[in-house]
Amino acid sequence: MSKHLTKRADDYSKWYNELVVKADLAENSAVRGCMVIKPYGFAIWEKMQAELDRMFKETGHENAYFPLFVPKSLFEAEEKNAEGFAKECAVVTHYRLQNDPDNPGKLRVDPEAKLEEELVVRPTSEAIIWNTYKGWIQSYRDLPLLINQWANVVRWEMRTRLFLRTTEFLWQEGHTAHATKVEAITEANQMQDIYSIFAEEFMAMPVVKGSKSDSERFAGAVDTLTIEALMQDGKALQAGTSHFLGQNFAKAFDVKFTSKEGKQEHVWATSWGVSTRLIGGLIMTHSDDSGLVLPPKLAPIQVVIVPIYKGEEQLEAISEKVAVLVKELRKRGVSVKFDDRDTYRPGAKFAEYELKGVPVRIAIGKRDLENGTVEVARRDTFEKQTVAQTDVVDFVSNLLEEIQEHLFKKALDFRSEHTTSVDNFEDFKATIKNKGGFVSAHWDGTEETEDKIKELTKATIRCIPNDAKEEIGTCVFSGKPSSRRVLFAKAY
Repeated sequence: MSKHLTKRADDYSKWYNELVVKADLAENSAVRGCMVIKPYGFAIWEKMQAELDRMFKETGHENAYFPLFVPKSLFEAEEKNAEGFAKECAVVTHYRLQNDPDNPGKLRVDPEAKLEEELVVRPTSEAIIWNTYKGWIQSYRDLPLLINQWANVVRWEMRTRLFLRTTEFLWQEGHTAHATKVEAITEANQMQDIYSIFAEEFMAMPVVKGSKSDSERFAGAVDTLTIEALMQDGKALQAGTSHFLGQNFAKAFDVKFTSKEGKQEHVWATSWGVSTRLIGGLIMTHSDDSGLVLPPKLAPIQVVIVPIYKGEEQLEAISEKVAVLVKELRKRGVSVKFDDRDTYRPGAKFAEYELKGVPVRIAIGKRDLENGTVEVARRDTFEKQTVAQTDVVDFVSNLLEEIQEHLFKKALDFRSEHTTSVDNFEDFKATIKNKGGFVSAHWDGTEETEDKIKELTKATIRCIPNDAKEEIGTCVFSGKPSSRRVLFAKAY
């Protein structure tokens, strides 16, 4: 298969789809809308998972696991949540197949094996979890309850794209219960902060923290906090959400606790999650026409070493030097691969690791052995340097940090250049159409105006930024009074 990619400028969507497949991250499966995450793609997810899991546990959360199936009656208990997800639900109605008498060798659903109650395949787990919490929470001593689960969910999507929107995807979902409203709001804010730190420090992906408008809010939430990132095609990506659920689920499932004062009260709740869509965000934030560009902190292979040799004797001498180098780099916590395959030429290996976004490549040949040097190439800028073998461990350790910082700064500069303030609807439309990116504009706070802007421009309110300053103005569409700007963009 050719490694050549469609250029981003020619067809961004095609470039993305080709890159996911050619870089060996994922592929479409036999199940419509579902993907197979290949080992290299899954290795990125494992690194994301490890860092997030560490951050969750440092803030007192524990992992548990809840069933994939949700009885329909439980799913219906919180009305807004059920309505919000109803159109995306897969439903199990029978529990057995049997031989089809009309088609030998084929199976059919056994009509006698109809379930007494239909089961919803979880699109999100609030219903099954809050039904469980009813048995776990009796007293204020049981609170706060801080639970996370790593799981898969199913949302029957009509239009799918690898990582960004698939029928089944992997995620984590936190579900917490608190004694007071203030505690629950503090938790929701804390998790938004954790997602923001992870996105910026590990993914090198700058994000805007804010709240969703009422129409974009999670079904069943009182408030939805979000982190919004900007991709290289000028579209926004919702990268993670944290919901203050109030007492909606506690009341729906009658989850009460006895307070210190001896009163029976409903608990206060949050839920929060990020998914494998983050891998899509990682790809689209940094990658280029040559392939993936991975930030070192999430790269499965941070350094690849490619020997350039003729004959076994040269390879043996190079391998001896490399063994010492690999050992020293690993001591520093650097993941290293020595690619001594004799089935590929060095040029083919260079192209492969460029496509896969390995941050640093070291080449070592006969002349390097003689001179005590190596060639170090960085993936983000394609710069190459000759480095003394005695200095290479320190050099590479520092270079990985430099690449991580450079990728963040580059993405931040791009966002700054593609964030535009507008004060009238003509400028709004022109910016959305011609420039893209985030558009900062006044909004009158009504769903009617929000819907009309979406209908005319396909742009939605991505968030009301946490740091939005009070600013008296007029709505960009209706001309009605407005007290602050919000961020609009076309989005994935």
